[in-house]
Amino acid sequence: MTHSGPTTRRLLLASLLLSLGAVPAMAQSPAATAQTAAAAPVAAPADPGVLRVCASEVEAPFSLKEGKTGEKLGFENRIAEVLATAMGRKVQFVWTSKPAIYQVRDQLDPKLCDVVMGVDTGDERMLTSKPYYRTSYVLVTRADRTITATDWQDPQVKALGGHFAIRFYSPGETMLKRLGKYEDNAAYLYGLVNFKSPRNQYVQIPGDRIVSEVANGEADIAFAFAPEVARYVKASQVPLRMSLAGTSITRFDGTVVPLHYDQSVGVRRDDAALLAEIDAALVKARPQIDEILVEEGIPLLKPNS
Repeated sequence: MTHSGPTTRRLLLASLLLSLGAVPAMAQSPAATAQTAAAAPVAAPADPGVLRVCASEVEAPFSLKEGKTGEKLGFENRIAEVLATAMGRKVQFVWTSKPAIYQVRDQLDPKLCDVVMGVDTGDERMLTSKPYYRTSYVLVTRADRTITATDWQDPQVKALGGHFAIRFYSPGETMLKRLGKYEDNAAYLYGLVNFKSPRNQYVQIPGDRIVSEVANGEADIAFAFAPEVARYVKASQVPLRMSLAGTSITRFDGTVVPLHYDQSVGVRRDDAALLAEIDAALVKARPQIDEILVEEGIPLLKPNS
């Protein structure tokens, strides 16, 4: 389905942003707003021949400066390059050292850059393009194990007694609670971030760490959004198995959490002309985009599946 309305995934993000103080200026006090405005960098006028892309230095494998840690450029950076070419523009990455959850507030809205790659289709903070791919949450296990589950509710998953590697603020937390395994895994998961408190700061387990925990046998299974881990599953020296994790998880309050998501390009809400240009260019760049996604190892789903 296309997420044209609020989804649990985005509501979780909104809750996280509020807890970290990453709220829009309109929700702040006048004094706080004035202080923020005074500290905000001044945006240079946009060059119509350039596509300014918001990019985080700490969001591998989505966004990564080439050579920063010996890895290739992030796959969303590469997609941005082919998109810009299809638009007849040059790409310019506007880098930030902050995680991508801050890009809309700190980069896009102040007009430091003009597009955000890889956002959920229908994200209310932005106008979003037609989807350029659809993918799923996945289960990752060692290939030499007899775990062949293709759904998080599979009896094989429920029977596992070892660690589950998941990312914070994700449907993985709901999955663990539904399986009755959240408390058993909490200390293990926070140990992966050296027990840093998520209070007033963004704390996350990197995708490569999620995969390495499975590869080295510290975790029986991992549950993650496919683009977060596909590169590392593919590159692992220990053969791993990656399978779709199902279509949804229902929380105890009855809220259905989808596990399949369309991904789009986001622009400011008043930038409809740029959005139309991007939609047209996505059609032209389709073959190159698909090639990048396949090379990354991301499982691709049909639209509305």
